[in-house]
Parts: sequence; structure tokens; C-alpha cells
Amino acid sequence: MTRSARVAQVGLWIAIVGVIWLALAPVGYRMGWWPLRFSLYYGVGGTAVIGALAVIVSLVGAFLTRRVSGAPGFGVALAGVLLGAVVGGYPAAQVTKARSVPPIHDVTTDPANPPVFVALAEVRRAAPNGLDYAGTKIADQQKKAYPDVTTLRSPLAPADLFARAAKLAADAGWQLADSAPQDGRIEATATTRMFAFKDDIVIRVRAADKGSELDMRSMSRIGISDVGTNAARIRGFLEKLRASGA
Repeated sequence: MTRSARVAQVGLWIAIVGVIWLALAPVGYRMGWWPLRFSLYYGVGGTAVIGALAVIVSLVGAFLTRRVSGAPGFGVALAGVLLGAVVGGYPAAQVTKARSVPPIHDVTTDPANPPVFVALAEVRRAAPNGLDYAGTKIADQQKKAYPDVTTLRSPLAPADLFARAAKLAADAGWQLADSAPQDGRIEATATTRMFAFKDDIVIRVRAADKGSELDMRSMSRIGISDVGTNAARIRGFLEKLRASGA
């Protein structure tokens, strides 16, 4: 094997190591092998460094293999560049996304009077992010970042709107904590895919002058920033609710 081919192989192997390390970051946290901070900073963050190194080494390999006519390894080098870019690009995209949204983890359609957790109150109190709404400290940030996250007003009767909301919550695959039609309240917990973070949800349905209105709150149990997850969850739920005829 020529030196250029070996360099190309090294670049590809570095990229493969990056893939494995990126996969281990959430697995290690979920298995309890290391704390969340390690997974985020040294796991996901470290993958960005590994990916960049893979791209650099693979580019060198590509240059060397193309420089020597007929030298093998260019395809391997190209694979290393592409895989390294993907591996390093994921954490870079996450950082960019985190910087584009406010560092909050509690989002609601009614910041002035957010829906209250009842069935999940004890779970929330035991969680690092607690139970209480932080008020104007986060309400102002939410309004600027997510001005479209507002109360849903419907011509449906409260009971009908509640039934549709309950069905959508069940279809979403959330873990139901309580469904109280008499109170117009639904509580559930959603689990994120990669790190299995727990986000608690409370939905409130009330009578209004011309039908009913629905408010929703989604709050992460841990983490200063939710990277936009809670707002996206509320948006998606309300869009489906409107599409159902609410």
C-alpha cells in the first residue's frame, strides 16, 4: 500500500471513530456511564474536533492520491471527507441552532397565566428545572423568539376541543399523566429521541365567548436551553389541532 493510500485510510478511520463517539455520547448518558455535561461537551463537542480532523487528513490523502497518477485511495479519501463533514457538521449545526433561540426551557401559549402542573407537580419539584414559571424573565424572550406561540381559540364547545386535544396527545406517543375533562386539563411527558430528555406538557381547555380556547405549556426537566424543542412541540400540536377542524 502506498503512503498516499495509507493517509486516505487514516482519514476515513478517524471519521468512523467520530461516528462511534457521536453515537456513544447519548448512549453513555442514558446508561449512566457519565454525566450529561461530559456527553455534551466531550461527547458531542469532541465529535466536532474529530470530524474536522478527519476532513483535514482525508483532504491531504485526496491530494496525495491525485498527485500520483494511478495511485489508489482517492475514493477512500473522498469518503473520509464526506463522513468527516457529516460527523463534524452535526454538533456545529446544534450549536448554531442553540444560538439562534433564547436560553429558555419553559414555553407556553399564555405567559400571563400559564397552565399549571397538578399531576406532575411533584415530579417537577424534584427536577433540576423545578415547577414554577419564571415570569417576565423568560416571557419577554419567548415573545421575541416565538411570537406565533399563542392561545388557540376555537368555535368548538370545550368538551369537543378537549376530546380532540386528548386524541392528538395520545397519537403523539406522550406518556399520559392525567386527563381530567372536568378541569379541562391534560398532562403528559414527552421523551426526546437522542438523549431521552423528559419534557412535561400541560394542556388547558376553557370556555370562551364564542366557543373555547386552549393553552399549552411544555417544560424541560433539565437544561438551561431546550434548543427550541418545546416551542416546536407546541407549534406542531396546535397545527395538527387546527388541521383537525378545531
